[in-house]
Amino acid sequence: MLRSVIFDMDGTLFQTDTILEIALEETFAYLRSQNKWDSETPLEKYREIMGVPLPKVWETLLPHYSRMEREETDTYFLERLTENINSGNGKLYPNVKEVFRYLKENDCNIYIASNGLINYLDAIVNYFDLNHWITETFSIEQIDSLNKSNLVRYIVKKYNIYHGAVVGDRLSDFQAAKDNGLISIGCNFDFAKEMELAHADIVIDNLIELKSIIPKL
Repeated sequence: MLRSVIFDMDGTLFQTDTILEIALEETFAYLRSQNKWDSETPLEKYREIMGVPLPKVWETLLPHYSRMEREETDTYFLERLTENINSGNGKLYPNVKEVFRYLKENDCNIYIASNGLINYLDAIVNYFDLNHWITETFSIEQIDSLNKSNLVRYIVKKYNIYHGAVVGDRLSDFQAAKDNGLISIGCNFDFAKEMELAHADIVIDNLIELKSIIPKL
């Protein structure tokens, strides 16, 4: 059985869409109140790029804004996300805690590698009391390149991981696994794309499947 599993957060463990629309609407309502936005909230456009680091999100959604304006928007958005998590509006995907419990009971270390920022990840981990099982949570903020492969490499080196898996829903997760000699497990969940899942070594439709897959790897 593998002794290390690295999980993505958004779209893999956390149902981001449960707070995404609310927080995005609140953010663009704020921009409208500041006379900095005069059309609908670009929710669908955000869904298309879901999973990329937030600086790249705002470059896409607000291409004509200054860097300072994007950073201010990013700060406000993160505040709204965190507030919605702490208010109980977010949800984990089914069976997250059961799978975590199973892995820990079988001496498997659990890590988080996410494009989310530190405060956001901490809010999820703390609200859902996941620290019982997670060895450490890593944010893309810790890597200058904002590259998921480099983030996973950082984890691999820190914990001397030789045999492990990366569980995620986007191409960056599967590429990070490949670049670091790990097995990639694709989650066919809300934000997953068929063309990207084709690059995963294994594809699952529910996290509970990991209980039968991990022991065989």
